[in-house]
Amino acid sequence: MKSGHQGLAVGALQEELGIPNSTLSHHLSSLVSANLLSQNREGRTLYCQPDYGHLQAVVDFLQEECCSDQK
Repeated sequence: MKSGHQGLAVGALQEELGIPNSTLSHHLSSLVSANLLSQNREGRTLYCQPDYGHLQAVVDFLQEECCSDQK
């Protein structure tokens, strides 16, 4: 999110998070499958870019549903 629309290289993301490559790959794959993230390869570098439209839809849903069953 902090990197904006240009995205962030997977290697930089892995360094910032400090998690194993396989764990990061698993989570990124899930985010791509949910259309919350897209990936773009430039040469040998793979960039991850957030899909702000879908992310906003998730935030909106969570705000609408928050405590909706509470009396």
